[in-house]
Amino acid sequence: MNLIKRNAGQAPLNRLFFDDIFGRDFFNWENNNYSTTSTTLPSVNIKETADNYEVEVAAPGMDKNDFKITLDGNQLIISSVKENEKTTKEENYSRREFSYQSFQRSFELPKNIVDEDKIVARYENGLLLLSIPKREEVKPKPPRMIEIS
Repeated sequence: MNLIKRNAGQAPLNRLFFDDIFGRDFFNWENNNYSTTSTTLPSVNIKETADNYEVEVAAPGMDKNDFKITLDGNQLIISSVKENEKTTKEENYSRREFSYQSFQRSFELPKNIVDEDKIVARYENGLLLLSIPKREEVKPKPPRMIEIS
């Protein structure tokens, strides 16, 4: 004898509800771009061409003076610190608001491939753009015709 009535072919309502709610990306924090300190990290695109590596860091709302780019051996480190303080003084009260935003991303460059002295960076339209040229001796050379004698 069954004490539970089931509709054939239909999942129970509570299972549908929980599968739908808890299966969404809203609760899947691992897929978001968060660091271990729960701060957001900017997205980075890296593209390799025959002549260089191109790095794009999405950092809207920043200023070029907010960034610090260092090269330590073959470790490229991009970091930023932005502090903001707003003070409002009225007759009966004063209010101070602070905000602090920082991140650090590091990348290991291939050894003996890049020309470290010619790395350039610029910031425009919310993107930090780095161009990391390759050394001449590692760039691919076009095919050379060899004459037959």
